[in-house]
Amino acid sequence: MDVNDRIKEHIESNPVVLFMKGTPQMPMCGFSSRTSEALKSCGKEFAYVNVIIDSEIRESLPAYSDWPTFPQLYIKGELVGGCDIVTEMHASGDLAKMIEEATA
Repeated sequence: MDVNDRIKEHIESNPVVLFMKGTPQMPMCGFSSRTSEALKSCGKEFAYVNVIIDSEIRESLPAYSDWPTFPQLYIKGELVGGCDIVTEMHASGDLAKMIEEATA
């Protein structure tokens, strides 16, 4: 399967998916750690893709999304953004609302 098809499949088959360095249990950078902690605090399950172990996705996702950095959060098939945007949304309560709607 083509790497862009694999990316698309992750995004379309999961209401909430985080492309991150490491895992939520063992993040491998501070930005991925803060983003996954914000998601975990919302109390809903979310999918993730560890871009450290999948070099094809790590190399191709920035062009696919037109977003140069990791992590990248997608909710209901749409790119929400990276760490700064997610932490701001978490602080305002918007993240929890979006996740609740996406997983309902």
